[in-house]
Amino acid sequence: MTEHLGRRLLPGGDGPGDGGAAKPPSLLRRLRAYLFTGIIVTAPVGITFLIVWQILDFLDTMTSRLIPARYDPSNYLPFGVPGIGIVLALVLLTFIGWFAAGFVGRSLMRMGERVLDAMPVVRSIYSALKQIFETVLAESSRSFREVVMIEWPRRGVWVIGFVTGPTKGEIAERFDGDFLNIFVPTTPNPTSGFLVFVPARDTIRLDMAVEDGIKLVISGGIVVPPVQIAPPAGPIAAQPAASESKAS
Repeated sequence: MTEHLGRRLLPGGDGPGDGGAAKPPSLLRRLRAYLFTGIIVTAPVGITFLIVWQILDFLDTMTSRLIPARYDPSNYLPFGVPGIGIVLALVLLTFIGWFAAGFVGRSLMRMGERVLDAMPVVRSIYSALKQIFETVLAESSRSFREVVMIEWPRRGVWVIGFVTGPTKGEIAERFDGDFLNIFVPTTPNPTSGFLVFVPARDTIRLDMAVEDGIKLVISGGIVVPPVQIAPPAGPIAAQPAASESKAS
């Protein structure tokens, strides 16, 4: 794959039908092509390693205070052992979940929530975060599990969106028909975006995975996932309009 990529970067490297008659690239162009190939090969690996290392280092730093000195391997080894923090965090979270599922844990949780409910600002933050995590992590939830396309911000312009659930409550009562809550991320930072309420009939559901949709958004359309099925004939919302125009 790397060799093929190097040939593509070289001028005239994959020239179709030239029979080798093309002028060989100069030394400067070859060096530039090799430099770009090296960046493409090493950058993803290096950045991935750096991100993983930063996460492990952060978790190790945060959890090292919870490990007694006599049980800390770094006190007996000339180097630190990476990954202990994430293992300890998983064990600690599992223990907290086991304790919270019991009678004593549920009682303490109710007492703590009553205390938080008495704080005007804190209760709003806590209730919102709790509802978000319960919705996203619930096994029966379909939050961020479906990629769709919608016309936004105007007709004729399409964007990638992620379904966060069906529209409920007062907003659903204001409209007729089924609506969906769709999060439209921004490029290249998918953590920010817009929440829009779109009729279900005006969405085009895609077969790509959520991870592929996020890659497409982050890369600005450079990383395109492979096609799983044949593309639809047209937008779902545009089909009734087309039939009406023909009838008129």
